[in-house]
Amino acid sequence: MILAIDIGNRIITAGIVEEGEIRTIIHLHTAQDYTPEEYAVRIKEMLDHFGVDYRKIEGAILSSVVPPVTAALSAAVRELTGLQCLIVGPGIKTGMNVRIDDPGTLAAGIAVDSVAAIKHYGTPVIVLNMGTATVLSVIDGKGSYRGGAIMPGVKLGLQALSEGTSLLPDISFTAPKKTIGTNTVDAMRSGAVFGTASLVEGMIARMEQELGTGCAVVATGDPAKEILPYCRREILFDEHLTLKGLWLLYKKNA
Repeated sequence: MILAIDIGNRIITAGIVEEGEIRTIIHLHTAQDYTPEEYAVRIKEMLDHFGVDYRKIEGAILSSVVPPVTAALSAAVRELTGLQCLIVGPGIKTGMNVRIDDPGTLAAGIAVDSVAAIKHYGTPVIVLNMGTATVLSVIDGKGSYRGGAIMPGVKLGLQALSEGTSLLPDISFTAPKKTIGTNTVDAMRSGAVFGTASLVEGMIARMEQELGTGCAVVATGDPAKEILPYCRREILFDEHLTLKGLWLLYKKNA
């Protein structure tokens, strides 16, 4: 079994994967001030909680969008298991042709999700990852990564509204009963949920038009659970897309 780790801006998701099956998932807060020892203790505590013997881990792979945490977590894995952690980045074998201006700049998380989408959903496919940022990634019918779009995440947008204005409150991220909000809170919720759904659909339509073909669309990330029910086109949801991609990349590179 291997330990697959995805370091996000706010949350670290780690999964125990065995022969492609995700057995256990743990979540940690992304803390840039944690030492490797602190991360090692937290991971061990979580694995112990789920009855996973860390001594049986045979390999580890990590993708990250927070460089200061990458080294600490990689060192934590080495301290806990004695294993060198494979880090997704330039030079790693993906089996995917990257057709962007500078292939070396492709973010690790985008590469991981794209590899998983190709394997599990075929091509052409558009990947929608909703987190701190909302990221759309386009893979054409030949399995080549063609590029995408990056936008502020819906929760980050709501936070910016409340912090950057004097009269707009900090609100929970839920859908209102109707699009036309009749009070400030419902109007903000309408923009966040229905507005984001419309934005996503509009961007997908533009991307399909540029490709000249329709695409399967798969989404991942917690905000997608709230947004997808209000999209008017079929968008599949895969909660564990990133962990699946990490497993595939581990097999290609270990």
